[in-house]
Amino acid sequence: MKKRIGDRYDGYRLRNVDTFFLLIPYIMKKRDDSQIFFEDVADADILDAFVRKYQEDIPGLKLYHVFIAALVRLFAIRPRINRFVCGSKIYARNHIAISMSIKRSMTDDGEETNIKPRFAPESTLKDVVDIVNEQVNMNKESGSENDTDKFAKLIGHLPTFIIKTVVNFLMWLDRIGLMPASTIEFSPFHCSGYLTNMGSLGIKSVYHHLYNFGTTSIFLAMGKKEYQYQGSDEGELIKKRILSLKMVVDERICDGYYYASTMRLFSKILQNPEVLLDPPEQVIVDDGISLSKPENIKKE
Repeated sequence: MKKRIGDRYDGYRLRNVDTFFLLIPYIMKKRDDSQIFFEDVADADILDAFVRKYQEDIPGLKLYHVFIAALVRLFAIRPRINRFVCGSKIYARNHIAISMSIKRSMTDDGEETNIKPRFAPESTLKDVVDIVNEQVNMNKESGSENDTDKFAKLIGHLPTFIIKTVVNFLMWLDRIGLMPASTIEFSPFHCSGYLTNMGSLGIKSVYHHLYNFGTTSIFLAMGKKEYQYQGSDEGELIKKRILSLKMVVDERICDGYYYASTMRLFSKILQNPEVLLDPPEQVIVDDGISLSKPENIKKE
């Protein structure tokens, strides 16, 4: 898609949206002014059975891959949730990237780093597993460093006033759409969504705040497996194994109805994860973008 004046390296300026969405970033200027909190649960028995069934066909498949693949699918077919606000302007992100923190060893002093794999909108579960595992394996070794680690180490050893100056300068560049492409590429804060697996630490999910630095509009936290009593259609209480999910989103990028419909679709995918084995039937382009020429994908 051809870029126009006002577009960024990582996104297209939205021009075909309701006037309200053009105005609201001037009223709610930061992401922490604009956070909405969603809570849901996923059926752990369904997901565990699915992972066991396909582990042989998809080597390295783990539970969290299913959630990453489900997010990728949402960004591909519900593109408004892949928008972001920066400099009081709203953009449609031109790619799908999900950031995650990983511990190089599960100890109090274990090193932590971030990875940010990119995915094609047509990605299947196997594609997601291969891409994520490749990045995890590259960054899991103790002592290894990626570009994010190198930048943090370089800046972190500078005097405080220089750190503040560098960060403020980068935020200013981001606001005017001139953040260097190289910085956007390694920054974990410039992504479609951030995923944290609290269950791997043995605790319940949490509401994780959005960052004012960067462009992340969605933060999903997975919790540990636990039991919950749920009502059946016959009015009986059933004890079920569930995973608690908590999502924090930026309300400035789309309306509540769109978010609610997207969350229902997310739950539906997790109830039937087999849909992730195949590519989506259609990849949908954000309807806020004015296309310069016809594309071979559906415009929402």
